[in-house]
Amino acid sequence: MKSNKTAIVVGAGIVGLACARALALKGYKVTVYERNKRAVGASIRNFGMIWPIGQPEGRAYQWARRSREIWQEICDSAGIWYAPSGSLHLAYSDAELAVMEEFTGLYERERPCLMLSTGETRKKSEAVNPRGLKGALWSAEELIVDPREAIPKVALYLQEQLNVEFKWGCCINRIDDATVYSGAGESQKADKIYVCSGADFETLYPKLFGSLEITKCKLQMMRLVTQPENWSIGPSLCGGLSMLHYKSFAAAAATEELRKILESELPEYFKWGIHVMVSQNGKAELTIGDSHEYGLCHDPFDRQHINELILAYLKRFATFKDWGLLESWNGVYAKMTNGEDHLLLEPNSNVTILNALGGAGMTLSFGLAEYCISSC
Repeated sequence: MKSNKTAIVVGAGIVGLACARALALKGYKVTVYERNKRAVGASIRNFGMIWPIGQPEGRAYQWARRSREIWQEICDSAGIWYAPSGSLHLAYSDAELAVMEEFTGLYERERPCLMLSTGETRKKSEAVNPRGLKGALWSAEELIVDPREAIPKVALYLQEQLNVEFKWGCCINRIDDATVYSGAGESQKADKIYVCSGADFETLYPKLFGSLEITKCKLQMMRLVTQPENWSIGPSLCGGLSMLHYKSFAAAAATEELRKILESELPEYFKWGIHVMVSQNGKAELTIGDSHEYGLCHDPFDRQHINELILAYLKRFATFKDWGLLESWNGVYAKMTNGEDHLLLEPNSNVTILNALGGAGMTLSFGLAEYCISSC
């Protein structure tokens, strides 16, 4: 679709890329401004999980399903590695099993999920720790990409296939009406401007953001070495703590009983917002995490104590061929504190702010951006 309409996107993380795609498909000539020379923020510092099972019924779940479709389309077209691996939530207590059984009873007609016996679970993944295993919740929808590879390749795909222009290393520090201005003295006008600057919400509209119920979240993650002979864990794996983290499981009444039990047993995990998951990339490396520390200014250093807690909990439900640590890091993303799953604001008729998808940027962005830009 060709027209004379123009659009600017500020930020080349996953939210910005998703907006650039949606705008280009609506006929806009899109320019993306990114303050760094390449993507280095939260969008490349995550599991690479597209995770519909974590989204509650309604719009978020539908955006997640649509995002999964778009991810597959782009990956197939651009030659980006991905794995439609699905997921296993593993139960080692009756309380965990009760949540999974109730969740399945609620959603098995709407979602491709079912309960597995211990034997069926082990057939899905050799990495599952069999000791004390009571069963698992299997979901077929979850998809994995390697964000370090996928994010730059999505940008290249948008440039080559949808004629999106990228201006790397160009920080937009002011927007007046329909014009953006950079610190280098560059300016550009557009019909539509989308601000998708993630955790950097002090640079543009600081007074507006200061009035909002929004914060930042620091997470710690690790990557383990390539598994011998490319041994595969199969689905992404997680334990009972993850069911307390994702909103979809709140629909199960048994979740509150599980929360009481785990808060009593694992107070340090709740102090640091830890829930534990593992995914595997195309190099057979294992990405594990994570923690959640909330506030507007974070200690830039990793806490070894948190990494040790993550590894200790992971060993409750997973066994690997090689536990060698390849690297560790932290990331920071924006999150709403009022329970909303994103922030959508229009400071004026030309500017839209799309931000604060929390830890669900990879899962929601493509579907959410398509929805928000559908009426442009």
